[in-house]
Amino acid sequence: MVGREDERAELAEFVASATGRALVLRGEAGVGKSSLLDHGAALAEREGHTVIRAAGVEAESALPYAGLHQFLHPLLDGAARPDAGSRAVLAAVFGAGSAERGAQDGPPSVMALGIAVLRLLSLASARRPLLLVLDDGQWLDDSSADICGFVGRRLAGGTGGPVKLLAAVRSDAVSRFDTAALPELPVAALDDEHAAHLLDHRYPQLGRGLRRIVLDQARGNPLALLELPAHLASRAPDGLPPEDLADEHGVPLPRRLQGLFGTRIAALDERVREELLKGALDGAGTPGRADAVPGTRYRMRDADAAVAAGLLATGAAADEFVFRHPLVRSAVVQMATPVQRRAAHLALARLHRGNLERRATHLAAATAGPDEDVAGILEAAAGSATRRGGALAAVTWLTRAAELSENPADRSRRLADAAFVAGHAARPGQAHRLVRADPAPGAAQSPAWVLAAAYQSLYQDGDVRSTHRQVSAAIEKLRNELRNEPPDAGAPAAPASRGPGTGPEEEVLTRLVVLLLAISQYSGAPAAWERTHALLASMPGLVGERTRLYSATWSDVTRYGAPWAEPVRQAAAHLPDLEPWDVTRLGVAAYHLDMLDLYRPHLQRTVERELETGAVATGMVMLHQITLDRMAVGEWAGAEETGQRGLDLAVEHGHHLFAAQSRAYLAQLAALRGRTGRARELRSEVDAWARPRGLGFLTQLADSAGATAALGSGDHEAAYHHAVGITPPGTFRPYAYQAPRTLLDLVEAALHTGRAGQARAHALAARDAGLPAVSPRQALITYGALAMTAEDGREAAEMFGRAESQPDADRFPFELARIRLAHGIRVSHVQDRAAARRYLAPAAEAFERLGAAGWTGRARAALCATGIPPRAPTPGLTSLTWQERRIADLAASGLTNKEIGSRMHLSPRTVGSHLYRTFPKLGITTRAALRDALSRTEQEARA
Repeated sequence: MVGREDERAELAEFVASATGRALVLRGEAGVGKSSLLDHGAALAEREGHTVIRAAGVEAESALPYAGLHQFLHPLLDGAARPDAGSRAVLAAVFGAGSAERGAQDGPPSVMALGIAVLRLLSLASARRPLLLVLDDGQWLDDSSADICGFVGRRLAGGTGGPVKLLAAVRSDAVSRFDTAALPELPVAALDDEHAAHLLDHRYPQLGRGLRRIVLDQARGNPLALLELPAHLASRAPDGLPPEDLADEHGVPLPRRLQGLFGTRIAALDERVREELLKGALDGAGTPGRADAVPGTRYRMRDADAAVAAGLLATGAAADEFVFRHPLVRSAVVQMATPVQRRAAHLALARLHRGNLERRATHLAAATAGPDEDVAGILEAAAGSATRRGGALAAVTWLTRAAELSENPADRSRRLADAAFVAGHAARPGQAHRLVRADPAPGAAQSPAWVLAAAYQSLYQDGDVRSTHRQVSAAIEKLRNELRNEPPDAGAPAAPASRGPGTGPEEEVLTRLVVLLLAISQYSGAPAAWERTHALLASMPGLVGERTRLYSATWSDVTRYGAPWAEPVRQAAAHLPDLEPWDVTRLGVAAYHLDMLDLYRPHLQRTVERELETGAVATGMVMLHQITLDRMAVGEWAGAEETGQRGLDLAVEHGHHLFAAQSRAYLAQLAALRGRTGRARELRSEVDAWARPRGLGFLTQLADSAGATAALGSGDHEAAYHHAVGITPPGTFRPYAYQAPRTLLDLVEAALHTGRAGQARAHALAARDAGLPAVSPRQALITYGALAMTAEDGREAAEMFGRAESQPDADRFPFELARIRLAHGIRVSHVQDRAAARRYLAPAAEAFERLGAAGWTGRARAALCATGIPPRAPTPGLTSLTWQERRIADLAASGLTNKEIGSRMHLSPRTVGSHLYRTFPKLGITTRAALRDALSRTEQEARA
């Protein structure tokens, strides 16, 4: 190597590090990345490392985990023996059956698989340090690249033991490594001095004219400096540069080099070109790469002529040939005719008849016309890919299977499946094109097609009116078919290889029913819900308990939710055994029943899996639910961060419904935090988009944010009008799911605007509707509303006592502080002012910790009215965030960081970080001093 002193020094430091590391070399094709990888690998071997090499190949970029095979197979064949849990997760990579995977249905998350890989790497490096070397990372399949990114980030953070990842990617090709957030080392072209040195060293007899042209056209690219001289010399045998040698200066260098290799390929005889083509199409012949399973890729034979032409080199084995550069592989494929490529793919399909996905890849390319056998193999491969986290590969194979289908019904079904998977992968545009691609008469009326089309119409366009009609009609049609044509008990079961949406009719019916419930919820219209309930009542034998749970809790939790609280609570213990979409559906029920805190730990563990494996829609729902629970428990800064991430994803993927929903949650957060202008701006955006579409779910959220913002700024009349837009006072409008959540808003707004009778009637209506039985939060705010509106002081004290003594009252700090503030103001009017301070002081402190600006000012003003002079915030407590104060309280009670983390859904390390920031604020240096510091600052606040 010439001119790479800096890069070599950095590689030496990288290899010598005693901790885990990751580094990505990035540069253009031919710049010398592979040589630097070889240098790094040689350094590591001299230092006693075990070196495992892999390479991305464009022909394998659609095969899930094809790249990861190369790293893991040598380790699993070695002495490393992962634990049973890791083996079950790693089985997904190798396509093992469900018996080995145990309870895991569906693909493992990036986190779960990444952790299993880290454990395996840690075991493998127990005796000798380990270096993983990856070349051509831009061609790595998405699933493998995600895992490499996950592992690399943790290695770069110093975890994982003596394991290092060294990768190379091309700067002119888009790849998952572009967003992997790994340390990078740019590999630039050689400067003029070093380029001339390299050229003169390799071609000392080159004529002056050709030398000048090579240096000019190579522009410091080492591969060009090595390959161009022979090419140009063949065009100028006398050493004099003809005028046309500079004509190609404007052609991109990789294309010129590829053309240069093409000239040499054309000079080979046909049999050798066939060998090269089969090797190129099968991902074989990559320098330094260890095949995942030896003997399963094509091995090129009798290709010495290609070695002599500088196209191949000999590999580790004497009879092994490897391509000298990826551009050679590309040139081989591009120079072949379509007939030659199909013949090569067919030969490779026969070679891989024991590997479903590889065989399917080659058959898809080898088949020119309709072929039902090939279509079935592609469909089976799509099912395999979906189970292993390759949703996008499944879409490709299902689409190709539809193209090869011999009858319209199978074509329609496969296109519908492809659209369904694309929809769940947050690719609504692709799903839309697939929906419109079926020319079969009546295809758009089939249940599977209605499912795919309605899914897109709902989440992309927010269409609840026409989708409700279409899905209802499809359910009725399928219901009638199932009743009139029961399946033959002796008929064979549907093939297990079929992809999502292509199972028995009952599966399609269940998906349609759940979609109809979602449409009805977003509509929020009583008429839509009544039609939905009537339709479900018409097919009792076809609707399971889980569907009835969704129907009750999503529609009107006030009337139907209480009996389902215990099943939702019990389901929280079994979330790891459920499919992600079932988790999110139960999460919606848990939200309505105010028990999302039971679901949040699982949601936080799995949301990254859904986002990184292509199930973006499911991931966005999880982000919504995490946002809502953070809002409820007072973690408002974290809620805003999560909500904004959900909004960014929804906008990026064209999910306009989810985007509006995220804006509605962010509007509520802004209102809580006293950012009135921001809250009104977001509320207006949501209302303007949702109201014309009849999306009552979102317009209620907008009205709720409007009421909260108005109350925080003291505009009680505006708050009243927003609140009664959700439900009239004295009643709870059917299917108005925000009605119980805005109970305090309506009561307070009515009291402050001289409508005490309406406030009282509304509080009594909450009690009579049985809200306290629905959830602890509903009990808290119902008794709080009764205390606020009680005419008798004894009743007010009793109701306040019930509210404050609810077992989970402190889990909802904002509502509890509001109730204390209202009760403290009442006590200050009817009793002595000192008694009122017992309620007003903790209310003011809670509002300060939460960051509820408007409410803090009101509570401080009420305290001043009791004789407490205005003061600067007390150092210590008031400088703590709500989360820091909660952690400090739990630590002072004797809980460990692990126990605190389990209770607050945080890692022990995060708990420790919060305590580290808390100690200086309280003026202490040890955990043992926490209890006294908290007691002292509380006494100072009261004084």
